Amino acid sequence: MDKDRIKGKAKDIAGRVERQAGEWTGSEEHQVKGAAEQVKGKAQHAWGKMKDAGRDVVREMRSDDEGEIPTPDENLDRDADVDISQQNIKPRKRRAA
Repeated sequence: MDKDRIKGKAKDIAGRVERQAGEWTGSEEHQVKGAAEQVKGKAQHAWGKMKDAGRDVVREMRSDDEGEIPTPDENLDRDADVDISQQNIKPRKRRAA
């Protein structure tokens, strides 16, 4: 588990506590600060989840049968028999400004 997930959850909980205390005491300032802290915590927690997911993908790719991370060229789903150098491609004419 990524440290950002833990820190984010802690900020979320602290923000909830501050927001709730603000509601009980009638302090709009504490309510707003608490809600802002919750948002920061949720964002940090989500970032930690994304980092964990990225690490999981890399681990999965490394543990495949070949043991190597495939390069982007190996994964392209293109027609292998098309030779770009043999195509008749004409450059576009520029429009007058």
